Amino acid sequence: MSNDLQKNMLKKLLLRTSHKSRLWAALAALFIGTTLLLLSVMIWWNFSELLYGKSQNDTLGSTFMIIGKKVTEQNMGVANATVFSQNEIDSLKLAPQVQDVGLISSNHFPIYATLGGRLAFATDMVLEAVPDKFLDKMPAEWAWEPGSRNLPIIVSSQFLDIYNYVFAPSQGLPQLSQASVKNIALTMKVGSGENTEVFIARVVGFSDRIGSVLAPQSFIDYGNKKFSKPGDKQSTSQIMLKAKDPSDVQFGKYLDKHDYTTNSQNMRWSKIRAIVEVVTSATGILALLLMGIGTLVFILFIELTIARAQHSLTLLLQIGYGPRYLSRFMIGRFLPMVLGTVIAAMIVTILGQAAASVLVQKQSLILPLVPGWPVWAALAVSTGILVMLVSRSISGAIKKQ
Repeated sequence: MSNDLQKNMLKKLLLRTSHKSRLWAALAALFIGTTLLLLSVMIWWNFSELLYGKSQNDTLGSTFMIIGKKVTEQNMGVANATVFSQNEIDSLKLAPQVQDVGLISSNHFPIYATLGGRLAFATDMVLEAVPDKFLDKMPAEWAWEPGSRNLPIIVSSQFLDIYNYVFAPSQGLPQLSQASVKNIALTMKVGSGENTEVFIARVVGFSDRIGSVLAPQSFIDYGNKKFSKPGDKQSTSQIMLKAKDPSDVQFGKYLDKHDYTTNSQNMRWSKIRAIVEVVTSATGILALLLMGIGTLVFILFIELTIARAQHSLTLLLQIGYGPRYLSRFMIGRFLPMVLGTVIAAMIVTILGQAAASVLVQKQSLILPLVPGWPVWAALAVSTGILVMLVSRSISGAIKKQ
């Protein structure tokens, strides 16, 4: 008897059933459960990627943040109440999730900036400096040495947005592009009385990370040494942190415990992460429940099919067909259905990941087009468990006969 003819005979003898609706219901539950499981893992992984993945989505404020001490009714007007001590700085370096600490230093000397032309203005000015490794964009001209009259500065992108969309329209002034701002020269008078110097400042870059005007650290150090008041103690009231995951609950508790504050834009990710974890956990539990129900119904369908073919199965065993051979035949019939369902669920997940990548790209964020290894790991584990359960149920049902 040929192999094809033999398989056709076994199919007619063993696979006769009139309850295919149960089969489709089981496969549908398996598909929905597997899809939800993979999607929940994908959502969790994508959120982790947006926070601190290799793509470095700094627009989320997920890696670098500026902290300071809270100003309260009790410490208002108290000298040095918001200044960080060296012990506090050292403690921050050991805080949960903190990878690096950078001190923000500011000018302790007067700066008076003027600009001529149509945009003419004059104002007192505050400059800050951070370590170069904390800059999100490093301009090529970012350098200053004592003796140079040309001062490069970096301006917060928010400043330009406020000017273009709030101040300029209300005052009838022209809106400016980043390139045009870089062509503007500011005259800065530094110091007071006879101890003064004049510098020509030009904007060489814009920062999305720091909401102030930055000058090179060498300039701030030079000015504080030469132009500050005698005995003026230069202190740090703001610190920049590089944190692996600012949304970490323990990190948030650490800040609250020490009355440290930061931009609410940074800390809102802690709340969003908690929501994401609840949603993905609930979805995962629902997915496992549906997969369990689908697997149970599928196994019951297989056992019912084998039970209905009891007489045929007994006859086949009597004429020389071994239990292993019959088990392999039944597994070869039912296992492709399970694998096909899992593959369909993975295709939906891959399409979902591609759609998410395109969607966040419109918000200037970066996500991979292909799901990450946690999704593939969940697929491998769930598929392995399904294959094992189906194979063991078929072998066990045939041995009982």
